[in-house]
Amino acid sequence: MHKIFHFASPRERYKCDAAVVWCYDHRFELALRKLMKRIGIVRSDPIRIAGGAKSLAAPDKESDRQFVLEQLRWSMQLHGTDTVILMLHSDCGAYGGLAAFGNDTEKEIKNHQAHLQCAAAFLKAAIPELTVKTFYVDFEGVWELGEHDGLPGHEGLATRTMMPSTK
Repeated sequence: MHKIFHFASPRERYKCDAAVVWCYDHRFELALRKLMKRIGIVRSDPIRIAGGAKSLAAPDKESDRQFVLEQLRWSMQLHGTDTVILMLHSDCGAYGGLAAFGNDTEKEIKNHQAHLQCAAAFLKAAIPELTVKTFYVDFEGVWELGEHDGLPGHEGLATRTMMPSTK
């Protein structure tokens, strides 16, 4: 093994601002970085898996959900994490892309709103002490899921009702 270059990394442990459960689709990388800056997340523990928050809302296998929970518990233990950011994005391959929704963006957003609500509810039930924030990213921006978006009694919510993140 040979050293490629010198870099002095900080040795002290850090307090994590948030663990981020997110997909690894590079098309949305800049949006993710801008969101983290906008909401004040400097030190994050990224948990990147295909589909992001889908693994908590509609996992292909229960072990997928347990893997994310385990990673979040490690983040809490090692870095004092008390906030989790759950994210989904448009045209996600883990969902079968936009084509899985008949290329209907309204249908896709309704699904993703419901999945973000489900993922947040599951996470709050499993680890009640966590603060959970949910975001949806499409090709036009980043949207924060409002408190009532996608909840029973609020049917018909679509892209226009998700609030752009302004924090």
